[in-house]
Amino acid sequence: MSYSKQLTLSSALLGLSLSLVPYIGVAQTTERPDLEGIWTNASRTTLTRPRGIEELVVSPEVADQIVANMAIAGISAENIAAGPSIDPETGAPPSGSYDFGLRGYNLFWTDPGSSLALVKGEFRTSYVVDPPNGQIPRLDEPMVELQRPNYGSRYLTGVGGNEGPEALPIAERCLIGFGNTAGPGMMGTLYNSSYQFIQTDNYVMILIEMVHDTRIIPIFSSAEEAREKRRPAALNQWLGDSVGWYEDGVLNIETININPHQMGQSSVPISPNGKVTEQFSRYADNEILYTFTVEDSNLYSQPWTAELSYYPLNGRIYEYACHEGNYSMPGILAGARRLEAEQASR
Repeated sequence: MSYSKQLTLSSALLGLSLSLVPYIGVAQTTERPDLEGIWTNASRTTLTRPRGIEELVVSPEVADQIVANMAIAGISAENIAAGPSIDPETGAPPSGSYDFGLRGYNLFWTDPGSSLALVKGEFRTSYVVDPPNGQIPRLDEPMVELQRPNYGSRYLTGVGGNEGPEALPIAERCLIGFGNTAGPGMMGTLYNSSYQFIQTDNYVMILIEMVHDTRIIPIFSSAEEAREKRRPAALNQWLGDSVGWYEDGVLNIETININPHQMGQSSVPISPNGKVTEQFSRYADNEILYTFTVEDSNLYSQPWTAELSYYPLNGRIYEYACHEGNYSMPGILAGARRLEAEQASR
């Protein structure tokens, strides 16, 4: 497999410019789309449609207005417009302050994209396209109970459960990335919304920049064969049991049996009986169209579908060394133990 930039034969016949898309590897066919290369899905669009917005598709002018009023990581649009929200000379926040999130994530660290998601030439206000209202059709009374801890206050205040490593979010423990970047249901987040696709005859590998998550998906000749060759359900692995097949120029990936700890902190949760079906196709030489459909009658009143696009990234992905030099967890736990000792001695 060549790692140099190349055009597919079909692109060459059409006289398309090489500069449009720096992808590599296998040639595109009517059965197998060429997805290889480094891509990004960064955008300011959210999974569900914001309150007060009814349309899925908006004009470029309206899209700019929506983005101009958006906060980033708890930083208001006004503070974003005013420039960096943190003065490097102010020093550490006072003990017990409740602005940890704002100080922990100033604009220097964030790179969520600068526009709403551009999908098939349209600016979208939500990734959810079905139901048409852009909302997830959750059951009022779910058939199963997912353990979904609320870490929002922990982010905003820096205060949360510190009984042991298990009390911390799985992303904070560097087990998998946060924000559902690796999926299934792969969406961008505050930063590192970059992906590398590599295709062989028998596998598709998707490397996610965030926490260097990697999906290695076996490819079969049909959906029937793929489902017959699933891994044992007892594995309960991170990112689930994914199998794939090509059909009519589309890469189909079906995922079940996702680790329940991940589902408790996922924006696309499913129960053990649910599944997520992803589809990747080349909408244009510089655009991968990505859809995923979530089916789970235990949690949702109907299947629902989201849609977004990936675009070429002119750069490379470097290792996301989440653990190396990361003393946050031992520091948090050691601080909690010391606080407990001080309280016990009073």
